[in-house]
Amino acid sequence: MTSPSSASNTPAAATAVPDAAAGGLRARLFNPAARQKLLAFASLLVLMVFFSFANSNFLEVDNLVSILQSTAVNGVLAIACTFVIITAGIDLSVGTLMTFCAVMTGVVLTNMGMPIYLGIAAAIFFGALCGWASGMVIAKLKVPPFIATLGMMMLLKGLSLVISGTRPIYFNDTPGFSMISQDSFIGDLIPALPIPNAVLILFLVAIGASVLLNKTVFGRYTFALGSNEEALRLSGVNVDYWKVMVYSVGGAICGIAGLLIASRLNSAQPALGQGYELDAIAAVVIGGTSLSGGAGTILGTIIGAFIMSVLTNGLRIMSVAQEWQTVVTGVIIILAVYMDILRRRKQ
Repeated sequence: MTSPSSASNTPAAATAVPDAAAGGLRARLFNPAARQKLLAFASLLVLMVFFSFANSNFLEVDNLVSILQSTAVNGVLAIACTFVIITAGIDLSVGTLMTFCAVMTGVVLTNMGMPIYLGIAAAIFFGALCGWASGMVIAKLKVPPFIATLGMMMLLKGLSLVISGTRPIYFNDTPGFSMISQDSFIGDLIPALPIPNAVLILFLVAIGASVLLNKTVFGRYTFALGSNEEALRLSGVNVDYWKVMVYSVGGAICGIAGLLIASRLNSAQPALGQGYELDAIAAVVIGGTSLSGGAGTILGTIIGAFIMSVLTNGLRIMSVAQEWQTVVTGVIIILAVYMDILRRRKQ
């Protein structure tokens, strides 16, 4: 009679473990979320190859740095949108919230003459505060996210113009402020890689957001809100609290985007911001986050942000008119949403 220990050493038992491991690896590599990220990354490579052949200036260092700079701002905004969209919500105010945070930074640094660290803190604080306000309107007053954030978008646009007196606020008296976005810490260490600090900040925010989304209770409840909010409520979780937290975190991340764009322009432009939310939402959906909620990754969002930046830059460098660039962006948003619908049907 064969003992259990000797049975485990048979060839069939020995091959079962590698087969199971291989099956698990295939499942991870070819699940719908992974396929979407691979497809998005392949699309990014195709775009870069196409524009590099279409215009030789595309691969010049200055142009690539410009793409990285624009991706930094749009990528941070897209990360903020990712949290909200995973909960099956939407935030149309991220662009004007970014501008409002930049204006408040200008007020603190230029008008009040405070140190840089207080200006940075002000941007993040006011971003979180506005996100908290949006979350309260949605969670407590039961206003649909689309309407609540649309109202917040208009409110913040008006406040930015009122507080700034409809004039840009310049940071000429705060010379170190431009270092946040424009200087290159990596370039100082490795001269061959003049990657702007804004891109470094983007990846630091992405890493932090990914850890928050995948390794914490906050992240688990974020996914649960989008998957089945009523089931979460019936399990005894304070759904309203976590919903407000999601919008607050998103708002704080928008504050970081406000710092990046203000540092890049060396000014707070109160009329800037509206329209950024479309690129951010498009980047999120292209990256595989479902508008129906319950699914999404930060890595996919970053890839989507690079796709939007490369596409915009490539069309501009090919001298495509601005109005046609807007048309292309609109088509991409429609296609991204349609692909999301197809993914949901397959699941």
